Amino acid sequence: MDLEERYSRQVLFPGIGREGQQKLAAARVAVVGCGATGSALASLLARAGVGAIRIIDRDYVEPSNLQRQSLFDEADAAQSLPKAIAAARKISAFNSQIVIEPEVADLVPANIGPLLDGMQLVLDGTDNFETRYLINDFAVKTSLPWIYTAAVGSYGITLNVLPGQTACLACLFPDQPRGAFETCETAGILNSAVNLAASIAATEAIKLLVGADQQVRRTLLSFEVWRNERAEVGAGNPRPGCRVCGERDFIHLAGEGRPHLTLCGRNSVQIHERHRPIDFGEVSARLKRYGPVRHNDFVLKFWPKPYEMTLFPDGRAIIKGTSDTAVARSLYARYVGS
Repeated sequence: MDLEERYSRQVLFPGIGREGQQKLAAARVAVVGCGATGSALASLLARAGVGAIRIIDRDYVEPSNLQRQSLFDEADAAQSLPKAIAAARKISAFNSQIVIEPEVADLVPANIGPLLDGMQLVLDGTDNFETRYLINDFAVKTSLPWIYTAAVGSYGITLNVLPGQTACLACLFPDQPRGAFETCETAGILNSAVNLAASIAATEAIKLLVGADQQVRRTLLSFEVWRNERAEVGAGNPRPGCRVCGERDFIHLAGEGRPHLTLCGRNSVQIHERHRPIDFGEVSARLKRYGPVRHNDFVLKFWPKPYEMTLFPDGRAIIKGTSDTAVARSLYARYVGS
């Protein structure tokens, strides 16, 4: 396919033009999390011609994702394909001329360096502040721009973080939210709110990648699409005394207080296991006596009633049917190993 024809309507836009399109083709970005927001971001940037996109996600496709996660279909959910793999396949089908790098991984302090190495920009498609603060620490430390984006219910929010120039995430939210707060599992979510948030963030990403720095928004922007509300908070300057960009105290990057077991929402617990390669064939044969089991090249699914266990090749597991970390640890030890 002729590249000039593919991007002709975008090149006609004065803010991009031929030179901007060439910059997009040479760009390398990472999308961390490929759920609702992340899949929309990855799709928009891929269609815009961003040359290399690394998609990092720890989860797999489920039927409940299909209402809002635009890169997946029923076959992906039936196979429980990892989201990064499914997204890469879909993007390659509509744009085979860019590079998509799927990484089935949980972004943690131990791997954030290699996973974000060589990136020009990071886009947030995650569903938790623990990972966002980790990205923020790494981005500020390495002067890597990133864009925070979130959506829940009918609410969306986004912030451009340009280290040394604008406020960082910790400037505006010094402490991680505590106690109960709304998630997609408790408040639901409108796919229109997701797509609005992702569209705004993708536009900011394109501005950054083509060098339209004067057009980049320097506020925390939020909107409520059901009640037609909108708000902006100034974020043009770092906050004096900020722990991260002021004092350069990167506690999340150091892994301080990071739990070994992480609640994933939807009545699930994730168990982080490192350096435990899993032979799906061997494990599948061993588990058959305890309940239904199936696997593909990417995940093993096992149903020891009333639970569901999803096991990844590196030993990481998501155990569905409990929010009790002790129960999840016990199940993992029993069926995978202590």
